[in-house]
Amino acid sequence: MNSEQSLFTSHHSPVTSHQIMESAELFKKVRKIEIKTRGLSNQIFSGQYHSVFKGRGMAFSEVREYQFGDDIRNIDWNVTARFNHPYIKIFDEERELTVMILIDVSGSNHFGTRKTLKEEVITEIAAVLAFSAIQNNDKVGVIFFSNIIEKFIPPKKGPSHILRIIRELVDFKPGQQGTNLTEPLRFLTNAIKKRCSTFVISDFLDYNFVDAIKIANKKHDIIAVQIFDERETNLPDVGLLRVKDAESGLEQWVDSSDFRQRAYFKKWNDDHQAFLNDTFLRSGVDWVKIRTDQDYVKPLINLFKKRGARR
Repeated sequence: MNSEQSLFTSHHSPVTSHQIMESAELFKKVRKIEIKTRGLSNQIFSGQYHSVFKGRGMAFSEVREYQFGDDIRNIDWNVTARFNHPYIKIFDEERELTVMILIDVSGSNHFGTRKTLKEEVITEIAAVLAFSAIQNNDKVGVIFFSNIIEKFIPPKKGPSHILRIIRELVDFKPGQQGTNLTEPLRFLTNAIKKRCSTFVISDFLDYNFVDAIKIANKKHDIIAVQIFDERETNLPDVGLLRVKDAESGLEQWVDSSDFRQRAYFKKWNDDHQAFLNDTFLRSGVDWVKIRTDQDYVKPLINLFKKRGARR
């Protein structure tokens, strides 16, 4: 069985020609994402990632005799008592890190007015981060969320695990359309015991996650990646528009030629951005904004450099 068949077919049931065609198309999409994001990770992110997201814990390595100036808190009292001479514990920095990627799959991400949809940008960024983590010999896990936890992929290492993640990124179909950022943050806090670096990739069209992100960032290292489209910040003056809320399904007509409508739209967006800025600042969460028609490489590298400068 070739790699395409092993990834997308089942041993237990007959496969129809329609399913084979769907699997072939999915395989092409997966390969396209894999090739592009693996290349970006190899060329650009691996060095930056390695220097910024390295293990912060300390693992016990060995003991040696106490020397003047050593920290007395590291004395191994059991060995000291056995040899009647002070010995201290030596620690090595733990290299292995767990990286969690929380991915917003709600209805509002099926939107984009320029080159790409928000969900396509989210997929590529998640894949780049996953490849960077694997190249750093880290474990990677994923939580897909809407207003519920849609799917949890526990952290693991290895190329086959990355292929599974990319396949899910490309082909995942959520059961719900709403957004509730509190759910994945609470799930992360409860499910992942060891401190990890966590990327939350979302448009953050939610107001009710302030407490959850504060609690999560005390246990883990949270990084917020906000994806947005230019048309979400300013309503164009193009006359009467029928607009639909992708999450609630509510439709209404809006007169975009009315300056009051445009002013209200802009004020809501400005207020929400101010709320996000204040929330991330107060929670100690690093934050980067990426527009759908913008190359995401530069903002991510700037984020890595910013974090690296603080180490």
